[in-house]
Amino acid sequence: MPIELTMLAWSATLCVILAVPYTVGLIGERGLPQVAGNRENFAPPTGWMGRARRAHRNLVENLIPFTALVLCVVIANKTSGTTALAAQLFFWARLVHAAVYIIGIPWLRTGAFAVSVAAMAMLLVSLLG
Repeated sequence: MPIELTMLAWSATLCVILAVPYTVGLIGERGLPQVAGNRENFAPPTGWMGRARRAHRNLVENLIPFTALVLCVVIANKTSGTTALAAQLFFWARLVHAAVYIIGIPWLRTGAFAVSVAAMAMLLVSLLG
């Protein structure tokens, strides 16, 4: 399997795992019945739980174009050292992004996000080139 698809699988796994911390935190803070309910009039989480939720949502938003780019690169048979590096950069940048977002380090979070966007740009350039 191409490394690009492996990194896509790891990125999808990270996306699933990122829902766990804030869900467990909400259960601890508000109780299982409220979290398992319909969540009407459910106040958004704050602090680290809010940041964890936003980190998860941000990855969901960015995983869609990353997935499309990786699949296009693989289907078009345009994999290369550059696309392999780009896919790895995306995953590791998103992992750092999630960690520093949850911890609350804004500028490092922004840098990690920028690296993930650059990785997607690398995939696009390789695809179009």
